[in-house]
Amino acid sequence: MTPLTAVHTNRNGDVFVGEEYSAAAFDGRQERPLRAEDTIPLPAGATLMALDSRRAQAFDGRGGLRTLGRERWSLSALLPTGYTRTLYPAYADEPGQPDLPLFGYAAIGMLDGDLRVAAIATDPAPEWDPKRFNTPDLRSRVNEALGDRPSNKMLRQLARCARDYGCYTAQNVFYGRWEAALPVSPACNARCVGCISLQEGETAAPQERFKMTPTADEIAEIAVAHLERPDSYMVSFGQGCEGEPLLAARTIAEAIAKIRTRTARGIVHLNTNASLPTQLRRLIDAGLQSIRVSTISALPATYAAYYRPSGYGWSDVRASLHLAAERGLLINFNLLVLPGLTDRPEEVEAFVGLLRDLPSGVVQLRNLNADPKRALSVFEPPAALVGIPAMLERYHAEAPHFALRSFTRPLAVEA
Repeated sequence: MTPLTAVHTNRNGDVFVGEEYSAAAFDGRQERPLRAEDTIPLPAGATLMALDSRRAQAFDGRGGLRTLGRERWSLSALLPTGYTRTLYPAYADEPGQPDLPLFGYAAIGMLDGDLRVAAIATDPAPEWDPKRFNTPDLRSRVNEALGDRPSNKMLRQLARCARDYGCYTAQNVFYGRWEAALPVSPACNARCVGCISLQEGETAAPQERFKMTPTADEIAEIAVAHLERPDSYMVSFGQGCEGEPLLAARTIAEAIAKIRTRTARGIVHLNTNASLPTQLRRLIDAGLQSIRVSTISALPATYAAYYRPSGYGWSDVRASLHLAAERGLLINFNLLVLPGLTDRPEEVEAFVGLLRDLPSGVVQLRNLNADPKRALSVFEPPAALVGIPAMLERYHAEAPHFALRSFTRPLAVEA
């Protein structure tokens, strides 16, 4: 086992290498040494992020965990999509501190002058490389599209999402390629602990909640134009900036019908909490082909503690999954990965059991953006952990009919 050297920062963003300390990580239960075997080289597209006002922790030469001075903050990496975090940075969480901003903090250390991060490469798809977005021509593309469809309110909203928030699937509308976003629903029937578009209290959401209600005609106009492009393969209802699209099922069903009267190209996909089986059936009848169901757990109590659902429960989610399977939809899971929760033995057992009960599909792994220790405090402390790498190995071994990925792809690419 090769220990890594500790790195930390300060309020000015300076990076310090603590040559006298070994790097420490937090696994969701306890602090532990961060070793080379736990890490990969820091990937392209990753960014360094300080844990605001959180004092860094590291191991001294005698193996004792030390909390460093108040001007030495913990430093983490934010991973590009396609990489799954396995450990958090170690830090002191002191009383009275506000929650950390909602990001996916991953532990880092240094080996032979190079930064390494606690992560596994699960699906580093080249089409989602950050270099392919926010390009110099984006603004002119947006302006041209708005000039072509000046009365489409949804297109104006997507322009804001693309320019102001850097949303990749919104930008794809203007690049005319791959998967495009179709946000529709401001309302939601859950109050997720880590919601990225609407937060209670003082915690700031990294995105603004989508507020407009587009018409079926506005949706269909954008969707058809996108699907007719040679490099486009999918339009997706349900984005991180909105609530639950099944609450807008009537409008979506009408839009799908209009889309399919004008083009048979591409895939119509839905990202959803799968809370309303009856409304999902309406969309399938209209022509929905693919779903991605968000979950953090296959245990009802854990699910309820995180999602805080209103008017539905885990049994409704399971009913929607079985309906989708019966009707032949491609099933994706959006599995929110929170080390210290997702890798508990009972959680792994329950999720593997759910996968065994379904036909083939895809588990998309998502690092949950949250204050790690505050998010974990929502649940009972873990009695044991298997670790994220062992969890993924078990998914592979016991549910091989489900691929482990990070992105939604068209049916032809899933083979």
